[in-house]
Amino acid sequence: MDNKPVILIVEDENGISNFISAILTSNEYNVIHCKKGIDAISMTASYCPDLILLDLGLPDMDGMDVMKRIRQWSDVPVIVVTARGDESEKVKALDLGADDYITKPFGTMELLARIRTAIRHKRNVNIYNPLETEKISIGGLVVDSIKRTVAVDGETVHLTPIEYKILLLLVKNAGKVLTIDSISKEIWGPYTSEQNALRVNMANIRRKIEANPAEPKYILTEVGIGYRMAEEVE
Repeated sequence: MDNKPVILIVEDENGISNFISAILTSNEYNVIHCKKGIDAISMTASYCPDLILLDLGLPDMDGMDVMKRIRQWSDVPVIVVTARGDESEKVKALDLGADDYITKPFGTMELLARIRTAIRHKRNVNIYNPLETEKISIGGLVVDSIKRTVAVDGETVHLTPIEYKILLLLVKNAGKVLTIDSISKEIWGPYTSEQNALRVNMANIRRKIEANPAEPKYILTEVGIGYRMAEEVE
């Protein structure tokens, strides 16, 4: 039985679609593709792909609308792959439910790494069991979600309750970009305007867990968008 992950490419430019398809096929992925948003919606329902690579500039409908429709009934990982480089577009896509965002042109290794991260994160969420995954380790950082403790290189780190909630949210989504707005709403509620408070808390967390807060290795800033917890730290 073929257990290769299935990736749906939604791209109307043949050259780009063929290029991505060749990369994925040579890296042990099964590929299906379409050019229109309406076809992407129906193929997502029919084939249940493991991940969607979604262009925003489609001939029949905007990719943002495609994602809205899919997110009404599916949590399949979606990576937006587009020429739109505006930060507001990235934030909008992520807030609508995209798992990641890659701007054209992009590197082959970057694309493959983002795909692996998104698929792995989805699988980890599906098999989540608090008794089995109480400790989350990234490099020397260890967060125990049962005991509510944090340690770096074996040394206990003392965080405020808000700082702990922010850090736990980031480590549970390691490798995924979280927008400032989505983090704020998760921590302070849906009607919050606590973006300043988030920046202050993030600075305090970095001061406590990073060897050099000015050059963080755990919590990475996506300028103008939000934050990403590194998946691996040497």
